[in-house]
Amino acid sequence: MAETITGFLGSLGLGGLFLGSIIEALGIPFPGGLMIIFAGMLVNNGEMGFAWSLILAVGGFSLGAGAAFLLGKYIGEPLFDKVGKYLKITPAGLDRARSWMRHSAAAFIIFGRFVPMVSNLTPYVAGMSKLRTERFFLYNTIFAVSWASFYLIVGMFFSHYLPALLDFTGSRLPFLAAGAVLLYIATGYIIRRKINM
Repeated sequence: MAETITGFLGSLGLGGLFLGSIIEALGIPFPGGLMIIFAGMLVNNGEMGFAWSLILAVGGFSLGAGAAFLLGKYIGEPLFDKVGKYLKITPAGLDRARSWMRHSAAAFIIFGRFVPMVSNLTPYVAGMSKLRTERFFLYNTIFAVSWASFYLIVGMFFSHYLPALLDFTGSRLPFLAAGAVLLYIATGYIIRRKINM
């Protein structure tokens, strides 16, 4: 996976970052966060500029999310009947996403991207709910800037401290990975419980 993303960014550069951000925003299964982290490593190594990386990641994400929002707004339910399985969308996941959207559009759009099985629904459900376009783009931009900045900085940090981190993790890596997976599952479970309450 790491070699694939590195090769993708290495061959396409900033264009690959822009394209990858569009794919991620459309909800198509794609390691977008990991791609931004690798871009941050390239920024730290002087192979990419931070400002352009941030602009193109946010721009690509906004373009992809905007397209998904408009598809949800103008096509709606028939869209999920046809392509839901390709986006890994289940009827239960769609119901959860709608429930959260009814509670708070801002929280749904800004934080919904972090929730497993809801993240790829976010822009489509926002469009289906007939949320005003300017509100969607405001909330989506807040998320996109936060998401891209955070992962770029994480990538820059990891690139700088990678040798020390590899020395530290060593034999602990399987335990750290298992802990991260358990934390991810537990967080998703707690948030889904909150949504369904």
